[in-house]
Amino acid sequence: MQQEENYLAQTISQADVDARYDEGVKRLLANKSILAVIMKECIPEYCDCTTKDIAEKYIEGEPQIGAVGVNIDETNRATPAIHGINTEDATLSEGTIRYDVRFYATAPSEDGLIGLILNVEAQNRYNAGYPLLKRAIYYCSRMISAQYGTEFTKGEYGKIKKVYSIWVCMNPPKERRNTITQYSIQEKHIIGEAVEQVRNYDLMSAVMICLGDEDDKNYGGLLKFLEVLLSEEKSPETKKKILETEFEVPMTQTLESEVRYMCNLSQGVAERAMEKGVAQGENRAMLTAIRNLMETLGVTSDKAMDALKVPEADRAKYKEQLRS
Repeated sequence: MQQEENYLAQTISQADVDARYDEGVKRLLANKSILAVIMKECIPEYCDCTTKDIAEKYIEGEPQIGAVGVNIDETNRATPAIHGINTEDATLSEGTIRYDVRFYATAPSEDGLIGLILNVEAQNRYNAGYPLLKRAIYYCSRMISAQYGTEFTKGEYGKIKKVYSIWVCMNPPKERRNTITQYSIQEKHIIGEAVEQVRNYDLMSAVMICLGDEDDKNYGGLLKFLEVLLSEEKSPETKKKILETEFEVPMTQTLESEVRYMCNLSQGVAERAMEKGVAQGENRAMLTAIRNLMETLGVTSDKAMDALKVPEADRAKYKEQLRS
């Protein structure tokens, strides 16, 4: 019973750390200066803009993240992050989706400013039992359909805003590491050459950003920027130096504190993983020793554990493993 309680306590504690780490990632990605770098590299509408202009002129509103803020005492404090629309999208038949970050933005065009709706997701598991790209496209579709009743009604389809769903994948499969891929609607001529204005069909794009290793030939630019930002190994001081000098990201007090908070959480996650690995290694070593004594001396598991001075509280666990 004591072992079960300890295991449950450890599981709850780990879940709490994981949840706070997840929220920390979302808070970083919701920072306007961070978003500006992502938007400039992934969204064609901003290719000629400076990250400073994107952060200060084109991202609308105040912070809104898909769950309660990590630092409760900061929830009422103004921060340079984004807000706009509700991060929950619900229907009676399809249930509720909680976006990591979703917001309004404007972008320059030949016809003046246009409106966009953007969603940024942090994904730790690329292989989640389904094609992640299909989920991204589903999010795009929901962001378009959710505009009915707010951006347009009845036959006012011309008012639909283009949507982007950008996914930052931190642990992608090997073949996808250090890649950025965009998926969108394009015109294809089957018979004839009828040409439609791009703005009438280019209404959704999903972008998959798959991080990787420093020694890869594609490592650099946005991939390096996000790897540094979300790294579990680099210190806050190293991150600050790289972000400021290489990417000209202003390290405000708020952003620096959130980077430091994430680094502290990463250290805690790493220490827990190490402790778990050591424990698993000790468990395997003891199990092997018990088996060897049983086979060499022809004794029972109890006699073998007596010889090895295995604590009484651990014996049931080893007996169960010996039977499997």
